Amino acid sequence: MFDISDEKARLQRQMSEEAIALAMKGQWKEAIAVNQSIIEVVPTDVDAYNRLGKAYIEVGEFAQAKEAYTKTLELNPHNVIARKNLDLLSQKENSRVAKKKVRSKVSPNFFIGEMGKTGMVTLQKSGSNTALAAMTVSDRVRLKVEGHNVVVENENGEKLGILEPQQGNRLVKLIGGGNKYEAAISSLDNSKAKIFVRETFQHPSLAGKHSFPTKIAEDFQPHIKDTLLRDSEEELLEEEEGEEAELEEGELLPEGFSIFEAGVYREDMADEEFADEE
Repeated sequence: MFDISDEKARLQRQMSEEAIALAMKGQWKEAIAVNQSIIEVVPTDVDAYNRLGKAYIEVGEFAQAKEAYTKTLELNPHNVIARKNLDLLSQKENSRVAKKKVRSKVSPNFFIGEMGKTGMVTLQKSGSNTALAAMTVSDRVRLKVEGHNVVVENENGEKLGILEPQQGNRLVKLIGGGNKYEAAISSLDNSKAKIFVRETFQHPSLAGKHSFPTKIAEDFQPHIKDTLLRDSEEELLEEEEGEEAELEEGELLPEGFSIFEAGVYREDMADEEFADEE
């Protein structure tokens, strides 16, 4: 006697193997069609919904992917795969909204260092993860003094974090004295960022005081400037083609120091210039 349940199980198994094979080949549109066929035969197939969600993500159909994973959770509320991917989809959605807001980039020439006037400072994350996730290399940011900290914001006024305190405290004094600065994202790595800061105006009362103390480094080579400029130009070009690149941090100087170096730096010199004022 023919058992229809056995036939359904055989068909389900056969189509599942086909869907997996298509996914491994990157044939996502075909994989979508096969998984949809499986669901028509077995509407409670959780694995088929998860595979369907994955395929939709790969072709950029995020709304459909969300629907597929939501259906998985309706069938199995504790499904880890569906929950994880729904979280990721939510982050992508928030990042896309943030990217539609005001954003501007600095030119590659912005990253050419000038002794005492430019420096690289680590961003200590304390702001919105979503706002920082939406940023890319060369995006312009704003610096704002709050107490003893320099807060970094995107151009929509969303807080990204604060500058590393040692250098940040120095800039607080200089900004309070009338100096002006511009800044941009110089590198991003798993939501960790470094900010390139440039002094654009020095108040006459602060003449002779470097924004970024200099330091002699025996292994420093003059080609650093050209490398940084080249990396910035390549990043901008690649981003126009839909790919994002990062500046090579391995060739950059320690945080808080100028791209160009001259003179002798001692750690106790950092705030020495302000000693007479305090």
